[in-house]
Amino acid sequence: MAQAAQTSPVDVNNSQIRVEHDKKRRQFVIRLNGSHDRAVLLYAYVGKKTVDLQHTEVPDAYRGRGIAKHLAKAAMDFVVEEDLKAHLTCWYIQKYVKENPQPQYFEHIYQ
Repeated sequence: MAQAAQTSPVDVNNSQIRVEHDKKRRQFVIRLNGSHDRAVLLYAYVGKKTVDLQHTEVPDAYRGRGIAKHLAKAAMDFVVEEDLKAHLTCWYIQKYVKENPQPQYFEHIYQ
């Protein structure tokens, strides 16, 4: 049975931003400017309990506002909550983990 997308509200610059987890499409999404523009983080299962966090993309007009950080946090929290192991193919997620050194993250990352 497919699960509905999970959302968690995040407040950035006094505007409400929701990170949606679309498990079916294996992506985390933030809808920007209504629903026309989207920031996404893509992942893939590469084993039963292993994911590859592959790519983060924020439209040019929205870069530099901390949006990707919320996608990275949602993805890493998912990895921890589901007790998965993660490959960090995406350079931005590597940067995020380095700048936000949470012990629970390191336990779930393939070094």
